[in-house]
Amino acid sequence: MATIDSLINPYQDYAAVIFDCDGTLVDTMPAHFEAWCEALAIYGAANVLAEDVFYAMGGRPTKDIVMDLNAEYGLKLDPARVALSKREAFLRKLHSIELIEEVAEIARSLRGKVPMAIATGGSRFVIEKTLHIVGVSDWFDEVITADDVINGKPAPDIYLEAARRLGVAPESCVAFEDAPAGIDSAKAAGMRVVEVPAPMRK
Repeated sequence: MATIDSLINPYQDYAAVIFDCDGTLVDTMPAHFEAWCEALAIYGAANVLAEDVFYAMGGRPTKDIVMDLNAEYGLKLDPARVALSKREAFLRKLHSIELIEEVAEIARSLRGKVPMAIATGGSRFVIEKTLHIVGVSDWFDEVITADDVINGKPAPDIYLEAARRLGVAPESCVAFEDAPAGIDSAKAAGMRVVEVPAPMRK
């Protein structure tokens, strides 16, 4: 199985590195899925989000996913209320999350050597809690969240904003991503992408 280090080796001329958070740097996806199930059950929509669909939607803002579920199943869920319930359920599970060590080791080795950012579809409140609990809050020059852009992943906005804040051209950035929406987002921004393979997320 390829290692993360071997995947980044072809990109020796990068000027900055940008990491997705959930499922890429931090192993949060099982906790997020459980939180989704709990939140949807509160509003009578238990079992509408299959686990494989959830993983395919990874990286997208919560409210966007709720709107997709409404359209798909003819539901009338309030995106803001579901998002709040889902956030509260996830925060109760923070004790269960941990770094994805293969990716964290890359970030650790680059710290202080090249500009680094987080570019995530999560909210700032949740992401700051997440980074704090795993002890990496001070690793990154910038943290860009869904709260900072109008269009979430798979639109390129969040990666373009990360590059802008780092003062680096997008095409000189390498992005680490695990989910289809995030991969599409980084590529649309003109960045080279290291795709974090599924076994790294287990």
